[in-house]
Amino acid sequence: HPMAVANTEELADGRFQYVIPDDECTPEKGARKLVFCSGKLYYDLLAHRLENEIKDVALIRLEQFYPFPDKDISGQLKAYADTKEVVWCQEEPRNMGAWNFLRSFLENELQEGQQLTYVGRVSSASPAAGSLKLHNAEQEKLVKQAFA
Repeated sequence: HPMAVANTEELADGRFQYVIPDDECTPEKGARKLVFCSGKLYYDLLAHRLENEIKDVALIRLEQFYPFPDKDISGQLKAYADTKEVVWCQEEPRNMGAWNFLRSFLENELQEGQQLTYVGRVSSASPAAGSLKLHNAEQEKLVKQAFA
């Protein structure tokens, strides 16, 4: 993705981040929803947020699944303790991808009153929709659901 870049300074002096927080929708700005995701889906969610001028949904990127970065996730959930809606969003069907693996880890880190939900494609025997038109329609639907 064109936005997935690092400059020379970041490559030389930076470090790998297990969890990448949202710099725009911070806890102080009063997020109504916290969306965890991974991979290129982040850029689809970010584009939707920018196009629709949504300012109350935080997007948190999970860059490593195992070993699970529990301290980093816990830190994010504590920072957004007033945000009760927490979402795991993925492109893959519900029975594939990270959801089945991450669900219990994420639930263990939730703060009091926070509720975890899944947003993504329905369970399927195939990881792909089979047509670009159908894939794009499903992608648009899940991105909108993440912000609903």
